[in-house]
Amino acid sequence: MALTDNISIEERAKKIKVVIFDVDGVMTNGGLMLGDDGLEYKNFHSQDGLGLKLLHNTGLKMAIVTGRTSNVVTKRAENIKITHIYQGVEDKLEAFNEILKDLNVTAEECMFMGDDVIDLPPMRRAGLAVTVPHAMPLVKEYAHYITTREAGHGAVRELCELLMKAQGTFDGQMAKFLK
Repeated sequence: MALTDNISIEERAKKIKVVIFDVDGVMTNGGLMLGDDGLEYKNFHSQDGLGLKLLHNTGLKMAIVTGRTSNVVTKRAENIKITHIYQGVEDKLEAFNEILKDLNVTAEECMFMGDDVIDLPPMRRAGLAVTVPHAMPLVKEYAHYITTREAGHGAVRELCELLMKAQGTFDGQMAKFLK
């Protein structure tokens, strides 16, 4: 692993105020479906969606930074209450830095979840860098945490629950389901 500090995942997660996600290969399984009508289709997991809504309820801010541009991403973001959306991004570090400025947070207070080398610049700056099992090997080297669930199959939910548990908000979010 390229990371050499001894800060635990829980310590990193406690400091997070902003959660930033790539889309393809993180929020989806990475497959791109293009129809004869020219429209793009993506497959999102419902458990990830609920996890993101629960995370939103805790007060954490969320953002999407993706290299592609798609109406599907805009609609998904609206559904899960993500208001900071950056699409068609070639320089993800530039978008990351803009988010820091707009939300008045430090890099240490941000988590970035990506799966490919284009995600490395913001991952290397973020206080918590997360990836998925199928990520490119170099990305895994720079991740603080690799989910056990695959992208598009609950990886985002796993990360949401990890953050909520570290920040002491998980039980409160689960209480309404355990009445």
